[in-house]
Order: sequence, then C-alpha cells, then structure tokens
Amino acid sequence: MPRQGETSAKGLVVLGGSRAARPPGEVWLVGAGPGDPELLTLKALRVLGTADVVVHDGLVSDEILELAPSQARRISVAKRKSRHSYNQDEIGRMLVAFALDGLTVVRLKGGDPFIFGRGGEELEACREAGIGCHVVPGVTAALAASAAAGAPLTHRGAAQAVTFVTGHAAKGGEPDLDWAALARANQTVVIYMGLSQAGVIAGRMLAAGRAPSTPA
Repeated sequence: MPRQGETSAKGLVVLGGSRAARPPGEVWLVGAGPGDPELLTLKALRVLGTADVVVHDGLVSDEILELAPSQARRISVAKRKSRHSYNQDEIGRMLVAFALDGLTVVRLKGGDPFIFGRGGEELEACREAGIGCHVVPGVTAALAASAAAGAPLTHRGAAQAVTFVTGHAAKGGEPDLDWAALARANQTVVIYMGLSQAGVIAGRMLAAGRAPSTPA
C-alpha cells in the first residue's frame, strides 16, 4: 500500500493523514499600539512577519496590517458598541482552531493586549486547549494619548498615582466603580470606552467629592 503522498499503480495520489501528523502551531497576542506603525515594538514587527493568519481588531491601522506577509490570511474581528462581528468565545475558538491546524496565528490587538483588550480571556482559551500562547506588550492608548497631548499621567505635586478604569459595564450601562476612590485628589483617572457614559461618570465623581475644577 503506498504511503502518504506516494503514487499508486493506478496513478492516483494517496491523500489524508497529513493534518494529523502536522504539529500544532502557536498563538501570539500582539499589542499593535495606538495606530502609528513607528510605535510598534521591534518584537511585534518580527512576530507579525511570521504570521500565517492575522486576527485583528478594528482599531488596528491599515499601515500596520500591511506589515504582515502578503500571503497571510487577515480576519477582522472588529468590535464596536453594540456591534460585534464575533463574540469573545468565537474568537477564542478561532485562534485555537487555526493553531491546531499547524498555523502561526497573530492576534493583533489595538494598544496592549492586557489593558481592556480581553487578552487574558484569549490566553486562557489557548492554554485550556493546550496551545502555546505568547504575549507581546504594546503601547496602550492611555500612554499614547496623554503623551500626544503633552499631559503627563503622573506629575510631581499634582498626580502621584494613575488609575485605569472601564467606562462601561460588561453588559452595557453604568460601570460599577469605586467612585469614592476615584474622587480622591492627587491622582489621574484614565477612563477607557467611556464616551456614552461620560455624563454619568462625571456626575458620580463630582457627587463623590471630586473637585469641579479638576482638569480633563
């Protein structure tokens, strides 16, 4: 009987079995930073160049996506408020399935994978499936936006601490935050995804004692 890939006496090529014999690939959770390709880390650029599949957020710029190999498959899993192309469980299963097929998967995420990017959930999904998963940090939006605006997140005499919070609850609506802690003076509060709840958040912080004169 001919082995895998050999030609039989009748001229037929015997197929099948190659996928089972193929070793699993791996997943890279890569922070794409705030959009400027020059703010990618060298490691992020190197890993992106090895990708067979790029699963990316909607916030990842076209300039960064063009740095992936031309033959790499690109899949957008963009999330917008109330509009998700894939839910989080589906994304996790997708990463695992591609890796089980022996592919190098780059999960390209805006900012940093572990700052409100659900990178932890994707890392857990890979580990539960026995897939090797690596993390490449990225420049998160809080750092990039404050630097671009010339507004230090910490400053001697003005802000001795910085706190990152989400501006919306997991299922929508007002976030469940420690308003009293956020109202304390001498700290910077960075609010991610807070546009739709901005009025509510400002009201809660003022009611908890934050000074109305606080710069924003």
